[in-house]
Amino acid sequence: MLQSPLKLTLGHSPDPDDAFMFYALAKGRLPTPGFRFEHILQDIQTLNERATRGELDITAVSVHAYAHVSAHYALLPSGASMGDGYGPMLVAARRLTKDEVARARIAVPGTMTSAFLAMQLWLERQADNLDCVVVPFDQIFQAVRDGRAEVGLIIHEGQLTYANEGLAVCEDLGAWWGREQDGLPLPLGCNVIHKRFEPALRRQISEVLTASIRYGLDHRAEAVAHALDYARDMGRDLADRFVGMYVNHWTLDYGERGREAIRRFLALAQAHKLIPQAPELEFVQA
Repeated sequence: MLQSPLKLTLGHSPDPDDAFMFYALAKGRLPTPGFRFEHILQDIQTLNERATRGELDITAVSVHAYAHVSAHYALLPSGASMGDGYGPMLVAARRLTKDEVARARIAVPGTMTSAFLAMQLWLERQADNLDCVVVPFDQIFQAVRDGRAEVGLIIHEGQLTYANEGLAVCEDLGAWWGREQDGLPLPLGCNVIHKRFEPALRRQISEVLTASIRYGLDHRAEAVAHALDYARDMGRDLADRFVGMYVNHWTLDYGERGREAIRRFLALAQAHKLIPQAPELEFVQA
């Protein structure tokens, strides 16, 4: 009697880089012996919240959120989103100083996002000392336009399209982080797997997920074409550029610099009392 494949829930954001990363799995371009993946597409704040409850087998989470879910999830060795000299941006109708941003009402995509944590580090302020309103990431431009906020903290493709909205950059948090941290990338997103699976099974699943990322990079044109379905207000060239920013060598393997970036990011957050603790990084062994 044939054994049914193990059904695994796989959470990721409905944006071009995650669509590119999991193209091969979504379209059956790779063998997945013994596994069947159910793709759950939700915004990163929702995925972070679900991870705190351990609801998904595998999921993308913010590096910020990993500090809160590390007891139940292990880091996969692939799937990282790193801002290598670029990253989430604070934008407004005109360029504001740091002090002006700190006093402004800020539309943010979620308080468990890495963008929010990086903003707190840049401003050197805890959440209680900021005036923030949580807005879905794809509605932040609108929140600034209609006056619900003076500043928007933008992630995903908004980093490439903000000028079309007539907005100015107050700070690029990825560029700031690189200047402050010896050129390290700003760690933004990671993929994790629930520890209810035995280590050997985690490794097998990890190999399949890494193969999907490698397939996309090796078959870039078709993977980008798939990602276009998730690219808001972007043509092919801009979508391809965005994918290249966040699916690259860091995504295939953190390397020691990538791992050090996470350690430093979370250690600084702990030192500023922005997270309760900086956990030891527990990776699935490749």
